[in-house]
Amino acid sequence: MNDNNPLISLKNVSISFGADLILDHVSLEVNRGDFLALIGPNGSGKTTLIKSILGLLRPDEGTARIMGKEIKDFKEWDRIGYVPQQATEMDPLFPASVREIVAMGLIPGRRFPRFFKPGDRKAVERALALVDMQGCGSRRIGALSGGQQQRVFIARALVSNPSILILDEPTAGVDASSQTRFYDMLGNLNRVDGITLILVTHDIGVITRYVHQVACLNQKLIFHGTHEEFCSSTQATSLFGPDSHLVCHRH
Repeated sequence: MNDNNPLISLKNVSISFGADLILDHVSLEVNRGDFLALIGPNGSGKTTLIKSILGLLRPDEGTARIMGKEIKDFKEWDRIGYVPQQATEMDPLFPASVREIVAMGLIPGRRFPRFFKPGDRKAVERALALVDMQGCGSRRIGALSGGQQQRVFIARALVSNPSILILDEPTAGVDASSQTRFYDMLGNLNRVDGITLILVTHDIGVITRYVHQVACLNQKLIFHGTHEEFCSSTQATSLFGPDSHLVCHRH
């Protein structure tokens, strides 16, 4: 595809569940290299929007394209990394190692019995290095902290070398100090490795410090612009309260 074309393009996407309208004619473009925060109140349709991008939900109206192709025709799903909500709710007795969890990210798109290939071990170690978890491959996933587990699940999403990484509330249940290191890592993946990021979040600090673009959703798309524009907008006040004062940091 042409590098000037958006990686993701939604045009007038509407989705209903029964009589409930969840997304109402939402149009949104995500360009190569963006770090986009998707925000909005609970029940505003954020996760539904993500699922429509991933092809898990088909729009009732409108069109969705990835890398220039309609989602129904898109086949290169290994180019999209996804970390869902509550990915880290892992039984501490679960017997899989960190390396095995990350290697699972290589299975989509492969056919039995060729799930794994020579060179996969190197890909797994590279993904772990990207999230600063090198040397932890043999540890049991359930023995890690919440922040460490989240890094492992991001490594699983990165192991196929995706162009886009989508994360849905990735720091739920992660302590504050781990969150800072986590977002620094995401910023590095975006700046250094060139991965386009879409982050569903309620974290004001992330919006003001890390992201380039903000999309505010409440059934409709009510704002899409730079993080500086968002900080001075009426949408920021309506979301965070009239007494809120957002300090925007230059990137």
